[in-house]
Amino acid sequence: MVTVLIKVAAAIFSTLFAFILLSQVTRLWIESCIPRDGKIIPIGGINLHYVDRGTGRPIVFIHGLSGQLRNFAPALVDSLAADHRVILIDRPGSGYSAPLPRGKNTLANQANSLAGLIAALNLDAPLVVGHSLGGAVALNLALNHPDKVGALALIAPATQPRDRAASAFSAMAIPSDALRRFVSLTFAAPLGLLIFDRSAKAVFAPEPMPTQFATKGGSLLSIRPRSFFAAGGDMIALRDALPAMAARYPSLQLPTGVLYGRSDQVLEPDIHGARLRDAVPGATMTQIEGGHMIVYTQPDVVADWILAQVLQTANMGQPND
Repeated sequence: MVTVLIKVAAAIFSTLFAFILLSQVTRLWIESCIPRDGKIIPIGGINLHYVDRGTGRPIVFIHGLSGQLRNFAPALVDSLAADHRVILIDRPGSGYSAPLPRGKNTLANQANSLAGLIAALNLDAPLVVGHSLGGAVALNLALNHPDKVGALALIAPATQPRDRAASAFSAMAIPSDALRRFVSLTFAAPLGLLIFDRSAKAVFAPEPMPTQFATKGGSLLSIRPRSFFAAGGDMIALRDALPAMAARYPSLQLPTGVLYGRSDQVLEPDIHGARLRDAVPGATMTQIEGGHMIVYTQPDVVADWILAQVLQTANMGQPND
């Protein structure tokens, strides 16, 4: 009996070791396909990865859950960088930015890190563009660091408390840090490869997922062990932060625009968009054709909308004739 148990235990440990090894090989392969694009800057004890392009009025981009700075379409970034200074940031724990210290991954601490980056780069009241969960981080930034934000341009933002995560991200909704760490180190990367297309297509639906989004859009980075672990923590951080944040939306005193795809299947426009518009004084909401990933599928329309937000902010700052 003892011999059988020893053999079973040995088989289990061998299998787990094989998955751990496979996960690290997968990580190295993914990182070779999607190398780091920008610079590393130490902020508040962690290294943040960012891309800084162009000159002019600053526009800061914050990506969403399980994302990375490449999630914003190249055509969108190119268009804006022609006349503006565009800064794209990997949120803490995402892409090539280091995670926050253990137990410190809250939306407020993510916003603190981004406020530190804005200060370090000497950005004067930038327009902050937040997509999806990045919209919630942008809102937290504006609520807690109003001196660091000139205006908000929120694209398909997560703004309201909800009981359940979208099905495309349900595999990451593991409340236990220990269990999520175990899964991230063993099964997340190899199994993530198997279901990647299905999950990514669900985020884009009903629009088709662009070809090569896995690499050109940086999305494959999300299935690395540390990225999977961080994304699950981000979901918990979002859940914990939104109730108190939503109560504070009426206190926002800066230009706020909201943009949604009418067919978004990840976050409901009438809940996360309209309720925010109604809560923030003077906020506006625009809807266009498309789904949740309009930042990648509708670059020209989104660029025009962002430029309109910049122009509106500039006009508000001009004295009356």
